[in-house]
Amino acid sequence: MKIIKQIGILFAVCWISELIESALPFSFPASVIGMGLLLICLLTGFLKVEHIQEKADFLMENMAFFFVPAGVSIINYFDILKTAAVQLVIICVISTVITFAVTAFCVKFTVRLMNRRKK
Repeated sequence: MKIIKQIGILFAVCWISELIESALPFSFPASVIGMGLLLICLLTGFLKVEHIQEKADFLMENMAFFFVPAGVSIINYFDILKTAAVQLVIICVISTVITFAVTAFCVKFTVRLMNRRKK
């Protein structure tokens, strides 16, 4: 019964985020709205981590499985990707370097703030 309750909570959050997305006058991903809604529920104490822990762990452990259909569907557009392969590689390299740099800066900034707080 506990597992059904946890699945129900996660589906309810997804359903509410879909409703919010359809009510918005602009396009915004319902999945992002759902993550924000879940974060708000957890921060306010409306939901406790224990309410969703087991199902969230299960979904995180099997996350790669959910990306298989998207990865397979890329094959349908292989001819388009082949013509833009160089540009895609350049974009991937640049975005990876930027992501690493921003992450390093954020970690450095956070450590500096934590050290100030300790003093």
